[in-house]
Formats: sequence, C-alpha cells, structure tokens
Amino acid sequence: MHRAPVHVTDGDFEAQVLSEPGPVLLDCWAPWCGPCRSVAPILDELASAYAGRVKIAKLNVDENPVTASRFGIQSIPTMLFFKGGRLMQKLVGAVPRQEIEANLRAIM
Repeated sequence: MHRAPVHVTDGDFEAQVLSEPGPVLLDCWAPWCGPCRSVAPILDELASAYAGRVKIAKLNVDENPVTASRFGIQSIPTMLFFKGGRLMQKLVGAVPRQEIEANLRAIM
C-alpha cells in the first residue's frame, strides 16, 4: 500500500476505494478550503504510519462532483471510512488527529 495519500477521481473511485478489500479513509476536500489544509498533514502522517494496513485517499470535490454527491458531501472536509467497499463511518469537519485515528483503528 501507499506511504502517501492517493488521489481518487470519479473515474477510478470504484477501483481505488470500493474494490479495495482493506480499510480506506477517503478525505473529501477542495483546494480553497482552509480546514481541509489543516487536516492534510495529519492524513499524510497517518498514510505513512499505517502504510501497508490502510489506504488513505483524497477526493477533490470540485473536480469530482459525482462521487461527492453520491455520498451526500455538503461540508468539507468530510472523511469517509470504508472497509471491504462498505461505508463504515463519516466524520465532518477538521477533527483532531486522535479522533481520525480512533475511527481508522475501529475499521482495521
């Protein structure tokens, strides 16, 4: 697996997230979003710390509205936690690392 977040699009969402057998944290963000920028370094650290066990993915909601709409993303950042292609948890807002990591561990 990856030591850095992978970028997902509407075109490869199925393959990158839903077809992934293991846990996936999908960060729904946009470049203009200040809180999204504050969460980004946390996700970079988690991608490195959990490399080989969890996939951390990023979806730019401005460029990929189909997937964002499919999951009802209305506020960003929103983090979606998947396991075996199923949505297990959703966090909205710039939440602390401890909360993100606790949700990540819960789906491992």
